[in-house]
Amino acid sequence: MSVNERSATSPAVPASKGSGLKKIVAASMVGTVVEWYEFFLYATAATLVFGKYFFPATGNELDGIIQAFLTYAVGFVARPLGGIVFGQIGDKLGRKPTLQLTIVIIGVSTFLMGCLPGFATLGYLAPALLVFLRFIQGFALGGEWGGAVLLVAEHSPNKTRGFWSSWPQAAVPVGNLLATLVLFIMSNMLSAADFLSWGWRVAFWLSAVIVFVGYYIRTHVSESPIFLEAKAQLESEQAVSYGVREVIRKYPKGILQSMGLRFAENIMYYLVVSFSIVYLKTVDKYDTSSLLLALLIAHLVHFLIIPQIGRLVDSWGRKPVYLVGAITGATWPFFAFPMFDTRNPVIIVLAVTIGLCLHAFMYAGQPALMSELFPTRMRYAGVSLGSQVTSIFAGSLAPLLATQWLKDTGSWLPTAVYLVVACAITTVAVLSLKETKGIALEDVDRADAEREGLSVAAVR
Repeated sequence: MSVNERSATSPAVPASKGSGLKKIVAASMVGTVVEWYEFFLYATAATLVFGKYFFPATGNELDGIIQAFLTYAVGFVARPLGGIVFGQIGDKLGRKPTLQLTIVIIGVSTFLMGCLPGFATLGYLAPALLVFLRFIQGFALGGEWGGAVLLVAEHSPNKTRGFWSSWPQAAVPVGNLLATLVLFIMSNMLSAADFLSWGWRVAFWLSAVIVFVGYYIRTHVSESPIFLEAKAQLESEQAVSYGVREVIRKYPKGILQSMGLRFAENIMYYLVVSFSIVYLKTVDKYDTSSLLLALLIAHLVHFLIIPQIGRLVDSWGRKPVYLVGAITGATWPFFAFPMFDTRNPVIIVLAVTIGLCLHAFMYAGQPALMSELFPTRMRYAGVSLGSQVTSIFAGSLAPLLATQWLKDTGSWLPTAVYLVVACAITTVAVLSLKETKGIALEDVDRADAEREGLSVAAVR
């Protein structure tokens, strides 16, 4: 049967509506909240605790933080490997079982981090074990994001895919907010010595409870109809391939575009939520509780604004909204760091919140935009690979480089230039894209079939 015949005789798979779609969004969000709670818990603890607890004292506070950020970067190095492995599994077996597996792995590794003795007890074995668990955590997270956003994107109506698929993105600041909230409560309830000794561990141990909830909810979601059709065809058609090797061979441009989209967004996020803490704590001597409170407020606003920008992605288009984020994001450090230097709590909260709002213009539309770059048979692999490879030289290095530059120069200006360059790269990536607002994922599959000289039945 030809492509045209298939198109004429087979209607598009209907998208989930009403409570069914809301249930899928909720399941995706809960799991994402759990996993990013644990991932960002490490980021905050690396800034506030790990530099002192897991590494020897050198007399310079920034040295311990830099060492902690190096272990933090290990998780980012592991993420592309997770994206490759779980992307392959997700395209073959399904989004649902992959997401169930990743949440368990991250939960176990995070709980064990809370059990680790420090440098005073184990010496260099302590940071070695921390690095190992961080690697496992990052490996699992590398497969989480693609599955979570695709589960929603593939169920969403074409005209509102930007809005619905932005909700898993909104779950990320919720997870970060919960991690920050737990640390904020513990740091206020305990003395500095008790917080450093054992208080921080409670936040890591709580992950076990949250994981049970997230896993249970994810057992009650269904695969998307478009994926089930693609899976059935992959099982019956020897000529059709899927997964990482296939997407690299057939869609290298899509992977590069995804990487470009991710670059500035990933760097900006970690400068706002991680390096801001370093700067405020070491340069402006801002106290820990006030820092955590500022982040709590900013994360809450971030959560509220992401779905609203998701609506703009559907009405304005993918490219215009992303360009707003990339261009305005480049301006953030030039007004944010002077605002930090005022040491005024309201102004500091405003600076961090503005940063996350500008970031949201890039972040909200990512799932819809990236899912529309790849056909169903290799979508999980393409989205995971494009987004997670970027994290090695973007988010993992951003706080580390910024902290090193601060130590070497005493200035935030090198970090500002760094973000400007990153935003320029992302702008070029956005301009290279075709506008895909309102496109049907079935049409993406159909174009893939025409490109490969296959019938649509062979890929759907």
